[in-house]
Amino acid sequence: MDLGLKDAVVIVQGGSMGMGLAAARCFAEEGAKVGIIARTRETLDEVVAELLSLGAADAAGFAADITKAHEVDAAFAAIGQRWGHINSLVNCTGPTGVGTFDQLTDKDWFDIIDLGAMGMIRCVRAGLPLIRKASWGRIVNLSAHSIKRQAPNLVAYTAAKAVVASVTKNLSLSLAPENILVNTILPGSYASPALKKWAAREGYDPDDMASVMDGIRDHFGHPAHLPRAGDPSEIGPVIAFVASPRSTYMTGAAINVDGGSDFC
Repeated sequence: MDLGLKDAVVIVQGGSMGMGLAAARCFAEEGAKVGIIARTRETLDEVVAELLSLGAADAAGFAADITKAHEVDAAFAAIGQRWGHINSLVNCTGPTGVGTFDQLTDKDWFDIIDLGAMGMIRCVRAGLPLIRKASWGRIVNLSAHSIKRQAPNLVAYTAAKAVVASVTKNLSLSLAPENILVNTILPGSYASPALKKWAAREGYDPDDMASVMDGIRDHFGHPAHLPRAGDPSEIGPVIAFVASPRSTYMTGAAINVDGGSDFC
């Protein structure tokens, strides 16, 4: 299916690995101009080369730490200079950190929410003027299915992701008159590099998706109907569709892509 993304400008914050990289690859295959925001220049350069080889009309990496507003602002200023507008902004970076309420310090809370929620807010704030310059606009923010399925040792992570979902819903309301569609995707357990490292550390096979899901079930109580973790490549096409002009009447939605979880 042609998603109508040829020559569209798509920015993927957190697009150098995991689900963000999977989405960036889909955008490149659709012929979009793809900008990646991440912290490490060397990794950005590698990803840009790959995206160009996949068919991106153009690709560029913008180094920024999204916990620092001035770096985010500088990245979007550079994006504006290169392309003049943004059609789609996808925010993928999530926080790390596991701990129960009694274990977490003030710093833990601030760090997790700063990266997991404020990072998205900074990027939308900096990117919105460029989205308003485009002929059509989409914003897609990745939250997490755990906002619907609590786990005591994910209390701060889930709180940060709940902020993402709430702000997204509010933006969908305020930006609807401008026909800028804003949606949240709620991923389940995907075998990202970070999750695979965690699985190996806990004694599970990081290359066996069933084993990774065993770890998720044992440690967080979050099994799925499909008895395995997802591969990031399985969510990339969903992100690409929601961020495309083919998605025309969906805004304010929270879309589960989690292998099934309603009755687990």
